[in-house]
Amino acid sequence: MTRQEAVLEVEDLRTYFFTRGGVAKAVDGVSFTLHRGEILGLVGESGSGKSVTGMSVLGLVDPPGRIVGGAVRYHGEDLVTAAEKRLRQLRGSRIAMIFQDPMMTLNPVLSVETQMVETVLAHDRVSRSEARERSREALARVGIPSPDERLAAYPHQFSGGMRQRVAIAIALLHRPDVIIADEPTTALDVTIQAQILFEMQKLCRETGTALVWITHDLAVVSGLADRIAVMYAGRIVEIGSAVEVIDGARHPYTHGLLGSVPSRNRRGEPLAQIPGMTPSLLNLPEGCAFRPRCPRATDACFALPPLSDEAHGWRCFNPQGAVA
Repeated sequence: MTRQEAVLEVEDLRTYFFTRGGVAKAVDGVSFTLHRGEILGLVGESGSGKSVTGMSVLGLVDPPGRIVGGAVRYHGEDLVTAAEKRLRQLRGSRIAMIFQDPMMTLNPVLSVETQMVETVLAHDRVSRSEARERSREALARVGIPSPDERLAAYPHQFSGGMRQRVAIAIALLHRPDVIIADEPTTALDVTIQAQILFEMQKLCRETGTALVWITHDLAVVSGLADRIAVMYAGRIVEIGSAVEVIDGARHPYTHGLLGSVPSRNRRGEPLAQIPGMTPSLLNLPEGCAFRPRCPRATDACFALPPLSDEAHGWRCFNPQGAVA
């Protein structure tokens, strides 16, 4: 597809944190494209750079971190070089974010109605009654029963799952072009998690909203995402359609993540584990960052493998399915 058809295009994004201990390359050359109605699963262990990638898209990285290179294009407009005033216009209205902790979105001392109505009025010139009606519709859309009663309630009167639904409803108020969801169902029980995943998938189909779903859980995105990008140590190591990545994983790290999913193991067999730990971003190994943990590593891996530019690409000299 052409760049004009892309809602969001991230190109060679680099976000570094400048600390006393050195420079941590949290995001180091990340690129992906998102189209209308598409769901991209961004997967990796803690510390892989997933969340920083999402925050960078919205320009929410604070010192000591900063974007040092690359581009984030929203309908062709580069947000990396955009003024803060322009970013405030886009945040929440055209590009929304759902955080893992809903209390990062919700104010505990204000009613849900006050918070949702003020969110509408911050971007749209409408009456308070119309803003309230839009708020009520948004709550109903995420499956909250008795939305009129719930509007009058305060965050502490909701369960964790309900609070997360309110946070999602707030993200939906302006029917944004892009939603970045940072592990929003991690703390929820599996029943609520499944309902929210279904509702998000339905939303993208019905409204054309594009979604980046950030998670450490490949099992979650396997049934949700159209495409999956696997991150490790600040870089995308494999990207492709969900079917290609799940059923035909080529990078050893992706293969290791899949092997640790309980549903993919035979009953009674121990779960496969990836040996070692994620490296410190302040002291990355030479060449491929996964090399010290990789069972397929060779001397060639002391150089950084490129990410192949096919629809299903991987960053590996000795991929699964090839002779090591």
